[in-house]
Amino acid sequence: MDEFDCKVKIVSGPGAVRRLADFGARRLFLVSDPFFYENGVAQRIAEASRAEEVEIFHEVKPDPTVELAAEGTAKLKAFNPDLIVALGGGSAMDCAKAMAFFARGEGKLVAIPTTSGSGSEVTDFAILTHNKVKHPLVDRRLRPCMAILDSDLLQEMPAGLIADAGFDVLTHAVESYVATDAGSFSDMLAQEAFRSAYGALPASFAGHKEVRLKVHQAATMAGMAFTQAGLGLCHAMAHALGGMFHVSHGKLNAVLLPSVVATNAHVAGAKYAQLARSCGMGSTADTIAVRNLRNNLIRLRRDLKLPETLAQAGITPQALRSATNEIVSATLADPCCRTNPMEIEAFLVRQILEEVAGRV
Repeated sequence: MDEFDCKVKIVSGPGAVRRLADFGARRLFLVSDPFFYENGVAQRIAEASRAEEVEIFHEVKPDPTVELAAEGTAKLKAFNPDLIVALGGGSAMDCAKAMAFFARGEGKLVAIPTTSGSGSEVTDFAILTHNKVKHPLVDRRLRPCMAILDSDLLQEMPAGLIADAGFDVLTHAVESYVATDAGSFSDMLAQEAFRSAYGALPASFAGHKEVRLKVHQAATMAGMAFTQAGLGLCHAMAHALGGMFHVSHGKLNAVLLPSVVATNAHVAGAKYAQLARSCGMGSTADTIAVRNLRNNLIRLRRDLKLPETLAQAGITPQALRSATNEIVSATLADPCCRTNPMEIEAFLVRQILEEVAGRV
């Protein structure tokens, strides 16, 4: 039986943040990071809500910790808002979602992504870090009631962030398309997300702002796909490596995804081939279509100036070797492995780590 749960209202386009006023909020709690607080964007978003009272929690850092979420939860509970707004990239949204979840209040949660990558604005996932390990929280109550995709917030994104977040979109799409819980609706969203992001990312990276809403929408579509279908080995390994070495999630996905595709192709080759054909990379032979998919991901990674090895991403071979056992254990414990198309064993994780390690 194919099941798809649609809960989040999605509003997109220039000036979409004005829709916050529709909630008629009296008390607004806004979660963001120091950047959006210091440049005044957080305050402007708060004003758009027309709330009478506002509190801004702007301490979110990359890879938010359990301790930070606990601090924010205490402040949220004390303020007792009727509207909670998450403003920022995946870290801000994940932190806000966890805070709202643990506070168990009555406030509605709205997510406003400012990067085109995590898809957290529509997912049941939130990632928190504890003791150098990233822990995915998965619960339907983590899903916001509205996602606001305002293209006005995308105009000044640096090229590096476009590339980093964009490869996360591609990874979400690829992994959810072959995940064990995939169905016809998630496949449709994953395929369109991959096709749109793959086609528009080079132009966005080059500075063509008119395509950025398209990538932004693709990120949300990919989020809708993976929250239903699940993810896989690439994300499990990226969580393990990111928690330990604090390398950005998108860079790690860029390094790992081609190798994960090659590994999973033994059981998921037909679906990878379908995805390749949807983007014009295909061939009548599945093996050639999968090879084309992998090679085009490598080419795009190079065009977006993303690292090709873990060493290029800042993880030295020596540091990787000394942490390999911990990385393998964290990977195998990650819930993303449960929906990978093939069963993951320790030797496969080690094999991929050796393949992508690189040299200093």
